[in-house]
Amino acid sequence: MYERTPVIDILCHVILLVGAVLVCLPIYFVFVTGSLSQQEIMRVPMSWLPGSQFLANMQTVLSNANFGRLLLNSFIIATGITVGKLAVSVIAAFAVTYFRFPFRLTAFWLIFMSLMLPIEVRIVPTYESAANVALPLNGIGAWLGIEVLAELDWNLVNTYPGLILPLIASATATFLFRQFFLTVPDELCEAARIDGATPWQFFTAILLPLSRSNIVALAIILFLMGWNQYLWPLLLTTEPAMANAVVGLKKLMPQSDSLPTWHLLMNAAFLTMLPPTIVILVLQRWFVKGLVDSGK
Repeated sequence: MYERTPVIDILCHVILLVGAVLVCLPIYFVFVTGSLSQQEIMRVPMSWLPGSQFLANMQTVLSNANFGRLLLNSFIIATGITVGKLAVSVIAAFAVTYFRFPFRLTAFWLIFMSLMLPIEVRIVPTYESAANVALPLNGIGAWLGIEVLAELDWNLVNTYPGLILPLIASATATFLFRQFFLTVPDELCEAARIDGATPWQFFTAILLPLSRSNIVALAIILFLMGWNQYLWPLLLTTEPAMANAVVGLKKLMPQSDSLPTWHLLMNAAFLTMLPPTIVILVLQRWFVKGLVDSGK
């Protein structure tokens, strides 16, 4: 039993407020800088109050830097990665939990061991695969002497599938779904089998509704991960129009021989932070619920 006292309540609220201020202060600084003009950001000290140029700076960023297209690319990439990771992970977890087949545990542990291989480690073979998806068929065609297969070329550079497909496998999500499926009573599976339900009907009618809060919580985390991708889009895109917003921020950095356009960079950074923030605020209740349910 917890005893609540006014002193402890006040102390906890003060700590929470200080933490909230420390977290929100950089975001406020980005917003203020993005609302000032170039002359105002050069003043010492710089104003800590928002200026009147936020909309004008945003219009400049969206038009001159083509940042609207980059934000759209980020949304498409993040959504594709989220949907792909959830679909692959939940089906893989369902397979290794409820199906009995040879080397089932071996397959699971191989999936789990892939946690030690992030995209940065396997970047070269992943890029080689995306640059020519038909590379295995080329080897088979060369071995069999089939010229059509040997010369087949399927390039995913500067395409949405190339930015999404190599990232949709997730050992973490598979592991979390498997751990949740292990908590589902076996009686549910037995009752579904007695009622004549197929494995797919059991999966869609029972497991997916039970996993709804976990799916939403994971979707938020995966969306943020997909939105903040930097290395893979930077490597796979050679056309500026196919980059995402995070890569676009780098290209807005003022050069040594150019004007210090920090107000435009901060305005673009604020626009980049806005969509994931909205997602978290809208789905906050489901996010907390998913984390709580996962810990039960």
